[in-house]
Amino acid sequence: MTHDSRLPPRDRFKGYYATPRAPWDIGRPQRAFVEAGKAIGRRVIDIGCGTGDLALWLAEQGRTVTGVDFLQKPLEAARRKAAEQGSAVNFLQMDAVAVGEIPERFDAVTDCGLFHVFDDAGRAAYVGALTRLLEPGARLFLLCFSDAEPGEHGPRRVSERELREAFATGWEVETIKPASFEVVPGIPGAEFGPGGARAWFAVIRRA
Repeated sequence: MTHDSRLPPRDRFKGYYATPRAPWDIGRPQRAFVEAGKAIGRRVIDIGCGTGDLALWLAEQGRTVTGVDFLQKPLEAARRKAAEQGSAVNFLQMDAVAVGEIPERFDAVTDCGLFHVFDDAGRAAYVGALTRLLEPGARLFLLCFSDAEPGEHGPRRVSERELREAFATGWEVETIKPASFEVVPGIPGAEFGPGGARAWFAVIRRA
């Protein structure tokens, strides 16, 4: 399948996962989340979990973790990894804008590369779902594509201003720092600089 960025996100991601390896599927969590370390809470939901590397790493660190993705294929891979590792991560297939319906309570949300796939309406629906999901004091740890990345290849760029505006109501932005997305070199979709794609890493607290 094509990786045309003009396709709807669902079709685009199906295309990536129809290949042997998606460009962001580096086999380990992105560095920004590792560096966040113990700041990430004990009860975590990883939204847009893909093949599960971040969720499984969080579980290894002693967290209770639920992983959510809207595609079956990456979830099958995530469940295989969990079985091989003896991990108790709970993987659910559902749309990100439906997570507000989950009755379970969480201390933290991790979002590695999901926020930037939404159009304006989808972004608002997603933030609304997170607002319903989390109680005051819970934190969102979000890694998204940055408008500092040159060119037009890859997903939609996100500015710091857009991040602050998206979470202006019912949230407190604690930090937004420059970061990067590591990618698997040499495969379609990974045509970025040697350090990966430029990103923002934001920590945002439910007020």
